[in-house]
Amino acid sequence: MNVTEATYPPPDEATPRARALRELALLFLRLGTTAFGGPAAHIALMEDEVVRRRKWLTHEEFLDLLGAANLIPGPNSTELAIHIGHRRAGWSGLVVAGTCFILPAFLIVSAIGWVYTRYGQLPEVGHLLYGVKPVIIAVVLQAIWGLTRGAVKSKLLAVVGVACVALGFLGVNELLLLLLAGGFVALSRRVARSREGGGVPPSVKALVPGLPLGAVAAATAAPGFSLGGLFLFFLKVGSVLYGSGYVLLAFLRADLVERWGWLTEAQLLDAVAVGQVTPGPVFTTATFIGYVLGGFPGGVVATVGIFLPAFFFVAVSGPLVPRMRRSWVAGAFLDGVNVASLALMATVTWQLGRSALVDVWTVGLALVSAVLLIRYRVNSAWLVLGGAALGLLVG
Repeated sequence: MNVTEATYPPPDEATPRARALRELALLFLRLGTTAFGGPAAHIALMEDEVVRRRKWLTHEEFLDLLGAANLIPGPNSTELAIHIGHRRAGWSGLVVAGTCFILPAFLIVSAIGWVYTRYGQLPEVGHLLYGVKPVIIAVVLQAIWGLTRGAVKSKLLAVVGVACVALGFLGVNELLLLLLAGGFVALSRRVARSREGGGVPPSVKALVPGLPLGAVAAATAAPGFSLGGLFLFFLKVGSVLYGSGYVLLAFLRADLVERWGWLTEAQLLDAVAVGQVTPGPVFTTATFIGYVLGGFPGGVVATVGIFLPAFFFVAVSGPLVPRMRRSWVAGAFLDGVNVASLALMATVTWQLGRSALVDVWTVGLALVSAVLLIRYRVNSAWLVLGGAALGLLVG
């Protein structure tokens, strides 16, 4: 279904535009303040609010918007909120819903960033993070476990995934891996269809949103820290990141830790921990990193950079959605990208685990957390809080 303004008219006369905007603002401010548990939990909460309780959308319309969000780069749950705002109140609703979903997490994470920069070296804070970091490793492992079953749908995809893991450990650029995996799977299926007499498909370039290559090059070439370089880096990440928000770890570690040295390994793990222990989009990890590197202006710059592409892609992707859904080549490309994303998650989890699992306590906490997450589906927010409490007790 097309998610353009023409397909989704503004609210009827009984629900004026101003009232619709107010309802959107209040709903997404509340969700942004209370939505723990990651993208899947956010999506479930939105479905309950806008379909079951408020009946703004039918189940079919909601699924259509969710599918549209999954076909474009960026944070899926945030893009779904933006789509809902567009559906409910047009272009102004698009801005209001997305901004209100992001704003509470931005303020909370900024406050934590201020505390961290002033008191991050205190023993109490160190003990708390000592218990949280192993849980973060388990949370990422649980995400990989759940996503792999849906992503690895054939022997070809399994082979591509294993190859991407190997190349990731060898240090191949993560964006190049995503593009190569997507292109290889699309090409392989094209060859298979040719043998079966299939027609010539449209090009991947015409179906997948274009990458801002100038911004990518500028960010990659940044020689030292600056607010402009920080903005371009997170603009790049928000423009090209497919899959789970946890894939963000691979991008952050590759550039900010290894290439430029703006962050230490420990600071990266602290940033991930803050993203997990706070509600709202996982991508507000960027807010914390920006604050640590450049104070409040850095937090604002990083947040705008990483979320701005989501607003842009939602605004322009509506007319492309029906075409992409009908095209096997776009689906094949995204299958390859998703497998490569899981491979990047696996490699970065191994690397971060070496920094987080430092003794018997942390190894045991990570194992127990993984079992609780995978076997018993315990909410990750409770585990993070439990890990923090245990860290304080052990400390």
